[in-house]
Amino acid sequence: DSPFGKFPPCTVPVHRMLFEKIDDVIRQEPNRKALISASDPKHAITYKQLREQIFAVAQFLHQRGFAKHIACAVTSNCLEFLPFFLGVSLQGGALSGASASFTGNELRRQFVDSRCTVVFTDESNLEKVNKAARGLAAIQTVIVIGEAAQIGLFSWREVIATKADPSCTFPEINVEEDISILPYSSGTTGTPKGVMLTHSNLGTMLNIFMTMRKYALMAQGLDPDAYGDPLLHLLPFYHVLGFILVLIGVHTMSTGIILSKFEPDLFCRTIQNFRIPSISIVPPILVFLAKDRRCDNYDLTSLKSISCGAAPTGKSLIEEVRRRYPYLETIKQGYGMTEMTFASHLTDAASAKKFGCCGKLAPGLQMKIIDPDNGKELPEGEAGEICLRGPTVMMGYLGREKETRETIRDGWMHTGDIGYCDSEGDLFIVDRLKELIKVNGLQVPPAELESLLLTHALIVDAAVVGVND
Repeated sequence: DSPFGKFPPCTVPVHRMLFEKIDDVIRQEPNRKALISASDPKHAITYKQLREQIFAVAQFLHQRGFAKHIACAVTSNCLEFLPFFLGVSLQGGALSGASASFTGNELRRQFVDSRCTVVFTDESNLEKVNKAARGLAAIQTVIVIGEAAQIGLFSWREVIATKADPSCTFPEINVEEDISILPYSSGTTGTPKGVMLTHSNLGTMLNIFMTMRKYALMAQGLDPDAYGDPLLHLLPFYHVLGFILVLIGVHTMSTGIILSKFEPDLFCRTIQNFRIPSISIVPPILVFLAKDRRCDNYDLTSLKSISCGAAPTGKSLIEEVRRRYPYLETIKQGYGMTEMTFASHLTDAASAKKFGCCGKLAPGLQMKIIDPDNGKELPEGEAGEICLRGPTVMMGYLGREKETRETIRDGWMHTGDIGYCDSEGDLFIVDRLKELIKVNGLQVPPAELESLLLTHALIVDAAVVGVND
């Protein structure tokens, strides 16, 4: 069980949770910026505009006959993503994000598998979307950020100009069964599958994060109800990690600065100009911070905390970052997965001091570590497959009952990750089960070799894979 105790599942739709915060900001400071484009800071929306756009999107979708369906978003990170999601949510629908770098075939596979009826995209991806959607009768509506010059398309400007009807009623939401988002994940094996995350899954994850944040701020003598610090939104919104961070930004009444993609100078300039105190990144960007000379051209002294997830990070790399930025207070590594609605473990002050530590089990969750060969539970300190149970475990894979049964057994989510816990309940990840290399009967984690290679001054990045002998 989690050392933080039990935690009640969320009982209200995600959009209702966020509307409470949006309305709080509007009452106090209606023109407070909700989202700003990093590349063009004049391009921004206030909390008041955000609310208006959400209801306009919902009304437009209602007029198009959209209710409790799937909408697919094919864009880079953008200001329009959040109001589109919340408008879809108001109509009882779910959003399925797709990478803007997907090929036409990859997009078509997701369109078909998700059974989406609406596609939200931008001008740069429109041609690819049109080809991928050709002949798919289920797709009734395509919304484009920019000019919708083609017949049958709708521009974003047209959508948000829709007048909200006060008499319009929105679908009832069953938080335990209605999907809020449908991200795609390969899971522990196979091709990408739609991960059904309900309003309860997503809302509970938000509540867990906000509760832990509240206690951390109170321990520092800070007001947890004050406006949050500006947030840098760099991680892709189609991915559950990047997406939840956007929702957290609204829940903390923060101003989010959005990067559509990683551009080294823009990344550094945004931290400098907006005085960003904390960032969430992935290991390749940590490598950039450690080794790239361009970072010296910017004042990054506002940066106090870095959270790095998605893959293990070597000790030498972390030490290199600490030496280069002595004003950094913490570099934290997290652990989670799409099927667990973001994070299953959270790092506290004590955990952050341990290299390679992913933190302690989040409130309301249970964990066991088993021998992957025989399924027996292992004692403290022994590495095995991490299994998790609790209210943030996905409802299942869309249309994949067999894969769902293989992944969730007797209520336990089998992660496919190898790790162990120390005597204080802190989790340490060794590697992915399927990526372990067997050498003379011993298990060799690729991450360990990659970390060793990165200690060489001339090596910028490294990847290790096993080859059959």
